[in-house]
Amino acid sequence: MPNYKEGLDRHQQLLFPPSMDEYVDENNPVRAIDSYVDSIDLAAVGVFTCNGGSEGQPAYHPSLLLKIYLYGYLNSIRSSRKLERELKRNVEMMWLCMGLSPGYKTIANFRKDNPSVLKQLFRDFVMLCRSVDLIDGEVVAIDGAFLRANASKNQLISEKMTRKDMESVEEKITEYLSSLEYSVEW
Repeated sequence: MPNYKEGLDRHQQLLFPPSMDEYVDENNPVRAIDSYVDSIDLAAVGVFTCNGGSEGQPAYHPSLLLKIYLYGYLNSIRSSRKLERELKRNVEMMWLCMGLSPGYKTIANFRKDNPSVLKQLFRDFVMLCRSVDLIDGEVVAIDGAFLRANASKNQLISEKMTRKDMESVEEKITEYLSSLEYSVEW
């Protein structure tokens, strides 16, 4: 019979449990999110305070909710329900939020109450990450494809049409990149 590695017994109690900090690498992006949000004066930026939860519970600090949104922004998680689910199963999120897990409604209300501030802080955070080489910013993705679905002889795509479409796409990409350069220098 082969000898296999065995995992920890889930029911075994530990005398000294590992700290949550041991699970998050020193170079993990969540540490950058944590440092960035802690360095911001949220009142000066214009972040609204959060209302308390139901049944007289105290409110979550706006910095906690901002950390959740920045994490979601960097990891392409847009849904407040998915963010709530990540808070309960993702070790990085548990570390970032220090074990707190606001509900999806609280997360969604924070986004609803602070749209312009979130947009500005996302932009600032991306620029900060770019300046310290956490992200390179060289890959640009354009979402959307237009395909002709009509197979009649009149609608067949020729090489000439393809080149014309490609030139159009190149022009749109150039316009997009120039608009990004304009908004970055803002």
